[in-house]
Amino acid sequence: MTALPARRRTLAAGAVLVAGALLLTACGDDDGGAKATKWTEADPALTAKLPQAFQDSKVLNIGSEVAYPPIEFKDKDGKTFIGFDIDLANAIGQKLGVKVKIQDMQFGQLITSIDTKRIDLIMSAMSDTKDRQNGMDEGNKVGEGIDFVDYFNAGGSILVQKGNPQNIKSLDDLCGKVVALQKATTHEETANKQSAKCTSEGKPAITLQTYEHDNEALLRIKQGAAAADISDFPVAAYAVQTSPKDFEVTGDQIEPGPYGIGVGKFNSQLRDAVKDALAALIADGTYQKILDKWNIGQGKVTEATVNGGS
Repeated sequence: MTALPARRRTLAAGAVLVAGALLLTACGDDDGGAKATKWTEADPALTAKLPQAFQDSKVLNIGSEVAYPPIEFKDKDGKTFIGFDIDLANAIGQKLGVKVKIQDMQFGQLITSIDTKRIDLIMSAMSDTKDRQNGMDEGNKVGEGIDFVDYFNAGGSILVQKGNPQNIKSLDDLCGKVVALQKATTHEETANKQSAKCTSEGKPAITLQTYEHDNEALLRIKQGAAAADISDFPVAAYAVQTSPKDFEVTGDQIEPGPYGIGVGKFNSQLRDAVKDALAALIADGTYQKILDKWNIGQGKVTEATVNGGS
């Protein structure tokens, strides 16, 4: 079976086409609740590459669905934003000499928020795909299309209850099983395609249960009410790390693909400045330090690229 590019989330068309329905729920302080660790110093040469509007405002507004540990999530206080994306966003902002403000919103609203200029960038573990670059998702028009600065590689992982009681080792073993996962995701599409493959081979279909957030799916696994969840490898690994008595990862990683920082196609100068800032963080070792902090070095990139997704 051909695996999809990594990252949980596709865009539910109904969610992104409702005009005026954006719920910008930044919480906490002026940084949108983000904990701004000091990672690096500003590079005036990079600041000069920003569009003049950002040089003047000294602010970058970034949209993210802050509910996907360890990539982006809320700390124990339920307000402070932490995670790999949060740290990297702050490091990029620091390198560019601007303040980062992170807005927590539903994933399906992110590309629309770029189109309407409510946010400047997307950092939400979003898969860089040709469809998204062209403003399409699962055959639906979802926007004008965005560019991506690729910053991480992640494939899907199958997460099961500790001990793997149903002996699941691959997608083919999910036939006839209950699979719980986050709705409107690339992994939901993976499960649906696998279910069709099951029935075409005379096997029972997958019973799919979908939830707004991945932690709801994890609870079903923990309770034994579902056989497996499919999520990105760093998320699955984090679940095992934080709840080793409840979960384990099984089988090989589903084909990796890049996460991208989303930028409007009308904003190529900003895109290129972000790309150069990321390249500088890779070169000076800051990027590696952030990977190490979250124990996700397996997904690192060695250079900053644009629109490398398939």
